Amino acid sequence: MSLLPVAEALARVLAEIPSPAEEVVPITEAAGRVLARDLTARLTQPPFAASAMDGYAVFGNGACAVGDHWRVIGEAAAGHGYAGQLGPGEAVRIFTGAPVPAGSGTVVIQENVSRDADTIAATHPTAAGANIRHAGNDFSEGDVLLARGRRLDAHTATLAAAMGYGEVPVARRPVVALLATGDELVAPGTPPGPSQIVSSNPVGLAALVTEAGGVARPLGIAPDRLDALTARIAEARDADVLVTIGGASVGDHDLVGRALQAEGIDLAFWKIALRPGKPLMFGRLGATRVLGLPGNPVSALVTARVFLVPLVRALLGETGDARVSETAILTRPLEANGPRLHLMRATLGRDDTGALTVTPLNSQDSSLLNALARADCLIRRTHDAPAAAAGERIEIDRL
Repeated sequence: MSLLPVAEALARVLAEIPSPAEEVVPITEAAGRVLARDLTARLTQPPFAASAMDGYAVFGNGACAVGDHWRVIGEAAAGHGYAGQLGPGEAVRIFTGAPVPAGSGTVVIQENVSRDADTIAATHPTAAGANIRHAGNDFSEGDVLLARGRRLDAHTATLAAAMGYGEVPVARRPVVALLATGDELVAPGTPPGPSQIVSSNPVGLAALVTEAGGVARPLGIAPDRLDALTARIAEARDADVLVTIGGASVGDHDLVGRALQAEGIDLAFWKIALRPGKPLMFGRLGATRVLGLPGNPVSALVTARVFLVPLVRALLGETGDARVSETAILTRPLEANGPRLHLMRATLGRDDTGALTVTPLNSQDSSLLNALARADCLIRRTHDAPAAAAGERIEIDRL
């Protein structure tokens, strides 16, 4: 049986994604959330012409020449504008952020004047209209500034607040149920008995789900019994995604596939052309998408980055590709690749010229968590790629 290419498998995972449900959250809690609707500015920014510098707002809109002088008749500060109007030969002491008073179209900075009592004189020329931030210079009421599907960060949340939003409509976070399987597993912090190991995969997968914007719901560890597996799978029926970890292969004790079939899964694929991560499964149980990950820790985390993270982002309605194509200079040669896409753990560095370099880790064993923790990128080796020499540029995905 031929293995399904990764691109085609991902397309099946991301097919027929429904529009996310919407909820409203305070703007102070919106960072990291994805907008469910376009945001239109409710305000104009700045709302008035404001001084960009400390200095003097002088009468008129023209340029100022050395020797021009004015009589200071008042003061304007941020939050406290000058209520009157300037006439010929008049000026107002003004501070950064203060509204420019009526009758003035130029601000002369304080360093470019001399002052004697209530009279100032220009010591340097000033261009017409200088040092003023005009109303609407940033944006105007009615402008669509943030599009649906945009993930809010520190910058865009600040913009939304300035646009007049105290709360914003965001996509509901998808719930991802995580089910580890196997008699050999014990929970983190529990001393393993004979023939047992710690169930560490759900910890990393929960972190990936949270980083992607979803809500992780750990379901614990299901023992290798069909009744136990079906009971835990039933608990995830209200989740957006069910992730099973391990037990999806064809061994006598690999019961996950049988349990899912008993529950009526509509299987989209099993086994893909990826290394590590060939025994990947995807299907649907009603509205719940089911992603069966390999049990090996590296395989589980790598396949989750390739498939689960994009799925969570798609369920959020997030636009744009999270993966940014990048290349680095290979520091040691690589042999020709086989028929599967190979994602190799590697570390980044810099050469003597400051160029980005990449060094594959010595061991690519899919059970080595210490090696994965040391990696900060994956080398992306396409199927049947020829041997690569040291000094060549090669594609990478940052971790």
